[in-house]
Formats: sequence, structure tokens, C-alpha cells
Amino acid sequence: MNEIDPKALFRLSVLGPLASRERLEHGELQQILRDLAGREYAIPGTRRRHLGEKTIQAWYYAWRAQGIDGLTPKPRIDRGQSKLAAATQAAILAAKRDNPRRSIRQIRQLLETAGTVAGGSLSRSAIHRLLQQHELSRINGSVSLPEEKRSFVAATAGAIWYGDVMHGPRVPISGRLSKTYLVSLFDDASRLVVHSAFCPGETALDIEGVLKQALLKRGVPIRLVVDNGAAYRAQTLQGICARLGIHLIHCRPYAPEGKGKLERWHRTCRDQFLGELDARLIISLDDLNARLWAWLEQVYHRSPHAGLAGMTPLARYQQDLAKIRTLGPRAAMLDALFLHRVSRLVRKDGTVSYQGMRFEVPFELSGKTVRLVVDPHAEVVVGVENEKGESIGRATPLDALANLDRRRRKPDPAPTASAPSTGQSAGPNLVELAYQQYHRPTGE
Repeated sequence: MNEIDPKALFRLSVLGPLASRERLEHGELQQILRDLAGREYAIPGTRRRHLGEKTIQAWYYAWRAQGIDGLTPKPRIDRGQSKLAAATQAAILAAKRDNPRRSIRQIRQLLETAGTVAGGSLSRSAIHRLLQQHELSRINGSVSLPEEKRSFVAATAGAIWYGDVMHGPRVPISGRLSKTYLVSLFDDASRLVVHSAFCPGETALDIEGVLKQALLKRGVPIRLVVDNGAAYRAQTLQGICARLGIHLIHCRPYAPEGKGKLERWHRTCRDQFLGELDARLIISLDDLNARLWAWLEQVYHRSPHAGLAGMTPLARYQQDLAKIRTLGPRAAMLDALFLHRVSRLVRKDGTVSYQGMRFEVPFELSGKTVRLVVDPHAEVVVGVENEKGESIGRATPLDALANLDRRRRKPDPAPTASAPSTGQSAGPNLVELAYQQYHRPTGE
């Protein structure tokens, strides 16, 4: 399975509010584009933090036409270069530095009016590339207008899930008292916790583990709204969502109100679960999670909810069972979707290392760099792939004791020259020629 280009995943995450909409009202596209262009992003490969409306719009149309493949960047032959004359470049840069809020259209109009360039000879894209090259591209727009916020609720269960992490209690883990983190996925329409678990960390791996269980239990959401943190922007998580058709949407930084219902669930969990928990009975992380899951299924999901007009989260969720997307045939490939790929150099003894353990791969790969297909939750290597994502062998845990008595394969011996069975002599060689000359009878 080929990996999705990281830039394509980033672009899809930017398009989340657009890609997740089945239909746009008249004028709504431009409104959403302006909102997306006004946000800050951690753009791969650059220190810039903003994107232009036209750029996002181009990505949107490319995604609609070709899906994730349309978002994969195509290399430019003239990348990093400008074909504009040196004097024209200097004039464009000076115009932007004099007034950073000048748009590309205003810069072009200024240069044409001043006679620096002929009318219609300067393209917008040429100015845009030059400004980007010098990190002078800036988005217009007022920041003084207040942002309009409205309460909303998803029409059906499974339409919107929220994901977030809450700090949990300290419990014994591997013989030490360690802090835990509650990773939760929450359905907007029903207030049902599709899955939640206390984890030893808040990494992408912990989040993926919770997501996998949620998918198995509650189906596939249309949208997944998460924080803007590094764990939620991991390429593995974005790839899983892209392949399952889940629109992964990242909240804007410092805007927790985008997940208000989940924040309210966190407060309920602190008050009703952690507030009632007897810490003396918790001797492991498994103990803590077993009590969490029992409380969720027996208490929280079956209690009337004020935001549901007195219905329970479970009853509201069950109302929409027919509308919720199921995994269907994709359930068989779910494990494969959650596998990770890591590069490793194969040692001379045909082994590779992963998580402090050694695995044997086909001996022919010795000395080569390969891509290991690993199950990060079980911490085992499943197989080996080449750069094209094609399987090139299995990986098994190293058994050094068994190798003591195992027969080694030896290279095939080089074929030896032998006289043909017809009695004809073999071709000449230096040794035979020297021998014949040395033993040649005297007088010949």
C-alpha cells in the first residue's frame, strides 16, 4: 500500500471544512475560503503561516476532480526561479515592502501606471511566485471584526465526531506511578462517547488506538474534528482518515469553543467518574480502563441528557443506526490501515531492529535499506516492503538458539571448466600454454 504524500495530507486537512460539505449554498464557497485563508497553519517545508484564497480554491477543485491524488504536488521545472527581468523584480519587491498590505492586483496596477511594465505583460502568478520566494506574501483582510459564532448540532449520529485529550490520574504502570491521559472520541448529535481510554501518553499512536476501537464499535464518521496539535497532524492518522473517507478537520489554535460539547463531557467525567473513583482499588492501567468502560456503558450512556431533551445518549444514537456508515468490507482491511512503515538497514546477518527487538528478514536483503511494515500496538514487524509498497518478504522474531543448529544456505559453487565428453580439448589458457612451452622438446 503506497504512502500518501505528506503535502497532500496537509492540503486535505486544510480543506476539511470544504471537503466535508455535501453541498454549498450560493456564495458560501468564497466565505469559507476567506475564513480558511485567515487562519494560521504549520505549512510543511516553509516558515510561512498563511495560505492564499486562490491557493486553497485550486486545491479544492483539484480534490473534487481527482481526490487525494489531485492534492499531490507536481514538481515545477522553474521552481525557485523567476523569469522576470531584474528591474521588474526589484520594483515588485519595493512596492510590497513599502506597503505590505498591497495586493498583487494593486502591485501590478502600480507598476503599469508608473510605466515600469507594459500593460497586461505582468501575470499574477509571476508576482505571486516572486513574493513567495522572498517570503513577502501576505493575506489582506481586517482582523478587527469580531468572529460570528453560532451553536449547532449535527443532524444525525455519525455525522461529526470530536477528539480530544484530558489529563487523568496517576496509576501504577510498569512498576512506577505514572500520569495517564484520557483520549476520547465523542459523537456530536447523540453525545455518545464512541470510545474512550486512559493511555500512558497523548501521542498519535494512543489516538490511533482509540480511533480503531471506535470504528469497530460505532461505524465510520463523516467528519472528525480534532485539535491542532502535532499528534493529531501525524501523517499516519491523516492517512487512515483519507483512506476511510473521513474528513479530518483541525480546530483553529486557541479556539476550544469549536469542541464545546466534548469539553462539557470532560467536566462530567471529572465530576461523576473521577470524583467517585476509589483510587485504592486501581493497581494498573487496565483496572482504571475497566472501570471507565463499565461506567460509560452502565451509567453515562443510559442517563437522561439535558442537551437531548431528556433522552439518553444511547437511545439518541440508536435512532440513527440506519444512517450511520458501517465499515462493511473495509473491516477486513482495517488492521492493514493502522500499520506503520519505518525504514531500517538490514544487518549482515539478515536482521533488523524495532523497539529494541530483532527480527529476521530474507537474507538477500542484507546491507539494503528496506521499509518495515509494523504493528505499532503489538510492537511486531509484519513484513518488508520496497519503496513502491510491494511486499518483498516476511519478518520473524530472531531465535538465536534455533539458529545454532539451522542449516545455512551456501552460495552455489562457480561452474568448473571440464573437457567435453566428445574427447575434444578445452580452449587454451595461460597455464597450459606456459606448460606446453616449458616442456617443448629441444630442437623443435
